Amino acid sequence: MSTRRTFIISLPAVGMAWGVSRRAFAAAPLVDEKEPAAVGVGYVADAARADKAKFKTYAAGQQCAGCALFQGKAGDAAGGCALFPAKQVAGKGWCSAYAKKA
Repeated sequence: MSTRRTFIISLPAVGMAWGVSRRAFAAAPLVDEKEPAAVGVGYVADAARADKAKFKTYAAGQQCAGCALFQGKAGDAAGGCALFPAKQVAGKGWCSAYAKKA
């Protein structure tokens, strides 16, 4: 078989695998605030509940959706985060690793 023919025949399988993986990521569970990794960075699903006494870097208006580590789109209720692989964080959440998007 020619390389071109093999490529064309494999396209539907590749497309299906890509679609399944996108759905799997979209269905990733939210980070539990009680997980050790979440506790370590002070993650909360609602930024208004951030421990302002413990985390002096917190400032009003900071939310995961505005963080450079947030992998969702603007306006998403939840999205991936580089700190929590295979899980999602709330767009309105916050943690001490917050870094404002450029």
